[in-house]
Amino acid sequence: MANQLLIITYLVLIFAAANVAWVRDKAIFNTLSLSFPNGSRWLEWFLLYVVSVGLGLLLELKLLGTLSEQSWEFYVVTLCLFVVFALPGFIYCYDLKKILKRR
Repeated sequence: MANQLLIITYLVLIFAAANVAWVRDKAIFNTLSLSFPNGSRWLEWFLLYVVSVGLGLLLELKLLGTLSEQSWEFYVVTLCLFVVFALPGFIYCYDLKKILKRR
């Protein structure tokens, strides 16, 4: 039961990390009036992906005691899942924000 809770918590943290780069200026820096270029958003998003995979590897090591060997396909699939997880934040940042400003 504790392992399932750790895995679910990890998935929720990954979902949140995938969206941080797209919603941080509205949620975190709204009072500071800071604006960041799109390149820094993509770089931050990719770094959050790397941190998330690293956290997953540490979690695997803690739960199983060993790391499974992964080939490049594993990392491509996890990157695609991270893209899917980031979709709500990306839509909010680029499409929904423009629609809400028009109202």
